[in-house]
Amino acid sequence: MVAEDRKAGMRAVMLGPPGSGKGTQAALIAEKVGLPAISTGDMLRQAVAEGSELGRRVKEILDSGALVDDATMAELVEQRLAAPDAAAGFLLDGYPRTLGQVETLDGILERRSEALDLVVLIEVPEEELIRRALARQRADDTEEVISNRLRVYREQTAPLIDHYREQGVLKVVDGHQSIDDVQADIHSLFTVQA
Repeated sequence: MVAEDRKAGMRAVMLGPPGSGKGTQAALIAEKVGLPAISTGDMLRQAVAEGSELGRRVKEILDSGALVDDATMAELVEQRLAAPDAAAGFLLDGYPRTLGQVETLDGILERRSEALDLVVLIEVPEEELIRRALARQRADDTEEVISNRLRVYREQTAPLIDHYREQGVLKVVDGHQSIDDVQADIHSLFTVQA
């Protein structure tokens, strides 16, 4: 952790389509700037692994390539942001994904007298996203599921880009370069914000 990079109270969100590398980059950057990376994907996978009723519902939704409902996500996120390690800031990965979730997150932050400082969008051409997903060779990464995930992203998550651009917190990074180059570009955004 590089303490001088940390901005007290820095709250950020990582956006990008499935396969853009946002999870990898969120973990790398969070460690580098000393903020917890909060991955809703990890929270959802944990629920599935526990095999609870919620976990079974989540598994069914994820297997279809759809998004988990806003109420479930809001509960998971609010609980996680209340953890002590998120008191001085955080980097959210995978949330919000819909305009409804943006409103929910705004409400959570408002109750905490906070607001987002930075939203990083990692852009990657769609053909590269499909190539990356197929190369992972996961059981659920069929062309049909991948195409559905990208369609859902375009319909539900892409509108967040304009919302955050209007708020003046959106910064775009080219995700079609090496992991190290993407990390350097994102890190520079955090140091500029600090």
